Amino acid sequence: MFGIRIGVEPSWFVVLFLVIYLLANDFRTLFDDGTAYALAALSAVLFFVSVLLHELGHAVVALRNGIGIKGIDLWMFGGVATLERDTDSPGVELRVAVAGPLVTLLIATACFGVGTLVAGTDRAVDAGLFDLANNDELLAVLGYLTSINVLLLVFNLIPAFPLDGGRIARSIAWKLTGDRTRATRIAARLGRGFSFLMVGIGLFLVIQDEVFSGIWLAVIGVFLGGAARSAERQSELTSRIDGLRVSDVMDAEPVAIPAELPLDRALEEFFLRHRSPWFPVVDALEALVGLVVREAVEGVPEAARASRTVASVMAADLGTDRSGLRVGVEEPLEALLGLDGLSRLGAIMAVDPEGRLRGIVTMDQVRQALAPEAAVQQ
Repeated sequence: MFGIRIGVEPSWFVVLFLVIYLLANDFRTLFDDGTAYALAALSAVLFFVSVLLHELGHAVVALRNGIGIKGIDLWMFGGVATLERDTDSPGVELRVAVAGPLVTLLIATACFGVGTLVAGTDRAVDAGLFDLANNDELLAVLGYLTSINVLLLVFNLIPAFPLDGGRIARSIAWKLTGDRTRATRIAARLGRGFSFLMVGIGLFLVIQDEVFSGIWLAVIGVFLGGAARSAERQSELTSRIDGLRVSDVMDAEPVAIPAELPLDRALEEFFLRHRSPWFPVVDALEALVGLVVREAVEGVPEAARASRTVASVMAADLGTDRSGLRVGVEEPLEALLGLDGLSRLGAIMAVDPEGRLRGIVTMDQVRQALAPEAAVQQ
């Protein structure tokens, strides 16, 4: 959606069916079994649609501020939009963080508004949200969506990193201190503090025989604390390469194979000579057009290699965006940390704005840049 990959992790299905089961039990007090299960399934799916729209809010604003998105994944605790790199200013951080809650607020307001029109203002106000009695299926669904989105909004605004409220807190601390790493540390400590509080409340609920709610809250608290610690470590890591660009660390003299070179010459002059399992492929204008691996060349019968070119066996799909195997030479080095291609191939091809190959960045070069001694040398 909007060019953003949407994924679903296996844990999401567990929660989906659990939500359907719990909602069906609630709806069965108002409707027959078949209707209750149908409404529960519809409500659960629409809830996760709300979560997806929440994450899309973050993603779209991030893209508008020049930050790529690896994708959005739904999982047991809701959804997460994974940015290719961190925000580069307090203002961008605030805009990206606020976007999701604003979408959730709009959804809750729309559901409440439609429900009010259907039920009548007096009935809606008297019921708090909506009166679910009188076998009104539409109000049952709208009432649930309103309440769950309000709960989602309140939870996400808790000032605990990496929740949206924690990111808002980080943007404020960043603005006041002028130091992103220090601001992240402050927000992460808030996150750990709230995680302990949630675990404590969860254990108290278990003692009060609210076993399911207590365990669920405690699990979320444990996850939040772990996420806060992970975010703090990641921020300290990326601070070491702050200001560095791809062009600062790349090998500016990459070995590339011409697309029209016969396969027999490619094997002899490149693969056997340089002992590399793959090479980038360029056209006559030095534009990066693909990637060729040794197995693909050797897979062609020896008698046919002289009449076949590299272009006929190369992999042409290197990704036109930053999720593939190419990256712009002026991209921040931090952007490489979120690319799957770097871990899959062990290197990324660096191209100029015209798509011409200008260098190669290897995993070792990125590791050297991230090393503490490299940060000191900066």
